[in-house]
Amino acid sequence: MNISDLYTLFKNSTGISTDTRKIAQGNLFFALKGPNFDANSFAAQSLEMGASAVVIDDESHHIEGNEHYFLVEDVLSALQQLANFHRSQLTIPIIGLTGSNGKTTSKELLNSVLSTKFKTASTVGNLNNHIGVPLTLLAINERHQIAIVEMGANNQGDIEELCLIAEPTHGFITNIGKAHLEGMGGPEGVLKTKTELFQFLKSTGGKVFINAQDPILFNLAKRFEAPILYPRKGDFCEIHFVEANPFVKFSVEGIQEVCTSHLIGAYNFGNVANALTVGKFFGVEMEKSVEAIVTYTPSNMRSQLLEKRSNLIILDAYNANPSSMEVAIRTFAEMTGKRQKMLIIGDMYELGRFAEEEHARLGEIISEYEIDKVCFTGQLIASALSKYPKALYFPDPFSFRNWLQDSRLEDYLILIKGSRGMRLEGLVDFI
Repeated sequence: MNISDLYTLFKNSTGISTDTRKIAQGNLFFALKGPNFDANSFAAQSLEMGASAVVIDDESHHIEGNEHYFLVEDVLSALQQLANFHRSQLTIPIIGLTGSNGKTTSKELLNSVLSTKFKTASTVGNLNNHIGVPLTLLAINERHQIAIVEMGANNQGDIEELCLIAEPTHGFITNIGKAHLEGMGGPEGVLKTKTELFQFLKSTGGKVFINAQDPILFNLAKRFEAPILYPRKGDFCEIHFVEANPFVKFSVEGIQEVCTSHLIGAYNFGNVANALTVGKFFGVEMEKSVEAIVTYTPSNMRSQLLEKRSNLIILDAYNANPSSMEVAIRTFAEMTGKRQKMLIIGDMYELGRFAEEEHARLGEIISEYEIDKVCFTGQLIASALSKYPKALYFPDPFSFRNWLQDSRLEDYLILIKGSRGMRLEGLVDFI
């Protein structure tokens, strides 16, 4: 494969497409393969739909001499190499971020902050894997002044691979907890994987931002000559947590009044601190940064606040792992007010041999608090009943719906949390 020729095709296109359902006129189409599909078979169709050219790796779909077909050994590898080649043409700061929880919220907050000063490129949605990161990089153009690249991982080595593609110049880790335990071989594997971002930045002389209130992250600071520390008194950026009941309130250096966000739960304070610190480093005025934070409204089932009749619902059903589940439950349990409280907890996926132990631990955590109603739904969460037997249990969300409809809940504060595959957002309509 001649990367220069492929780059010429890219520069003459209107952008990248990997989905025939979303092809725009002039797109360069990459025919990716998956477990249940092979987009090579859609090469001709994508050209009919307006693609300027197609990148394929199946010779049987190649038309010799046709300039609209670009044959490579492996389409995914070609996409990644093209992204890295494009990255090498860029001179702007590239901020990489990863972590077990809060990646997308931190990314969205940071994008809001930096956009007050710069033309900012940022990962769209959660396109943070071996396909999403290349697509993010290839969406950066000459008008952008700074970029934010979110990096996710399911297995050891994933972050290292993404760093070699994106070559970040700056970076931070939101936290290191119990996520994707199955693919990473346990907590030690998670630590190794997430710190691959810091290892890359250390090897390239990049700049790291470290939340010094997180003992695991602070322990990593000694590896660097001049890490940017926050949010303690005396650090590069001072930010103080005030409360989260339910919204995160904070105070920040140089601003007298307490600031109130639309973010729910104390665990979101770290995401606020990440964004304010990186913004300050890049010269964004603190007043503008704070305004960007307090006007940001979470969406897409990430600590969304919904009202249903007289009930207030915290919908946190985008994803779940043992770390995020624990902080969400504890934060919810410690909220005060006149409403009764109800927990709706679903399965956590990708835990492998740790599944039974980690679900049982949730029951143990819940037993520490007085919560008016606790409902478990799913197959794995049944393990939590051994530690919290008085919970109502439903083997699947569908069977739970009938109970919700019949119960006609009134004046409750409700937390709904579970892994994406549980689709617990579907319960809201029945409350």
